[in-house]
Amino acid sequence: MRRALCLWFNMALVSVLVATASPIHAQDGTALDSKEALGRALFFDTNLSRNRSQSCATCHDPDYAFTDPRETQVGRAVSLGDDGVSLGDRNTPTASYARFSPAFHRTADGFYVGGQFMDGREPDLKGQAGGPPLNPIEMGMPDKASVVARLWENPAYRESFAALYGPAVLADTDAAYAAMTESIAAFEETEFFAPFDSKYDRFLRGEVKLNKQEDLGRVLFFSQQFTNCNKCHQLHSSQMSTEETFSNYRFHNIGIPVNEAARAVNGKGSDFIDRGLLDNPAVDASEQAGKYKVPTLRNVAVTGPYMHNGVFKDLRTTVVFYNKYNTRKASGQINPETGNPWGAPEVSANLSLEELEHGPALDDKRIDAIVAFLKTLTDRRYEHLLEE
Repeated sequence: MRRALCLWFNMALVSVLVATASPIHAQDGTALDSKEALGRALFFDTNLSRNRSQSCATCHDPDYAFTDPRETQVGRAVSLGDDGVSLGDRNTPTASYARFSPAFHRTADGFYVGGQFMDGREPDLKGQAGGPPLNPIEMGMPDKASVVARLWENPAYRESFAALYGPAVLADTDAAYAAMTESIAAFEETEFFAPFDSKYDRFLRGEVKLNKQEDLGRVLFFSQQFTNCNKCHQLHSSQMSTEETFSNYRFHNIGIPVNEAARAVNGKGSDFIDRGLLDNPAVDASEQAGKYKVPTLRNVAVTGPYMHNGVFKDLRTTVVFYNKYNTRKASGQINPETGNPWGAPEVSANLSLEELEHGPALDDKRIDAIVAFLKTLTDRRYEHLLEE
């Protein structure tokens, strides 16, 4: 019976292709004549979630630098699932510039690098794209077959998948799911996600000048004497690189405290510990607990809340947090958002103290300058969000 159904499936797809003399189009008229175009349609398709209410773009909204703009009980710290109830435990990272994270691997000197998600658990964009549809607290689909059945509902998808991946692809659940993730990844690899047109990029091209505060922040950021920012947040050896993503994609524990507000409502419980990199199935060494992938700083000024759990609302707070490792001032040990001392690290072992304690303490002028420089890393189309 299954073999006969598959044969009918394949013949139906072939007949569709033969009958189609013009490019395949989505309902909005977009031609689905490439993997990138198909991936774009899939990225915005809410039908790929259990209740048909959530797409990739819901949590990675292109209008908000590919982060989640929706308010929840805990603000924007974590995201709401397709069921309208479930809340995650980690902040949704931006999908902008994600294609530059290398495949997850371990270097010759023992450092883990790259991958997707904050713990690198998926090696590449294709793996990342396949996660949310099946995550019970995200898009909530029960299995791959259910997702493929949703693909089959759409005539444009049936034609496009057959044209791009072969007439039999939707008859094979694993092959169809892999084709879907490959298409979404192809879309995420386009310039739409990584235009490199921020004020900083225009400065490098000689099109604009940085003001005095922004330029001071730039000097401090790349300085090995006054800060250590670029030790983790610089990919290329030259600070004049035209495709700098501001991450070396390694993993560190910087002592982030628990987001108590999120934990109070997401059901994780007081005894839960997010182990970061140690939750990656490819990692089993306890000394990796509490480490997270260094994020890109592209669009950082408009993609808050900050840190892996969204515990800090303001960009300046994150810089002040780093400064707490070097300042002797009592005020430097106070979280400016709460008026209380910084919370204890969720994982107190394995702190990257060599990097965190490098350099002198920063005064307010230099902290503000670094924040001003970070704002120049905002893509042109998001610069209006800086004012908001």
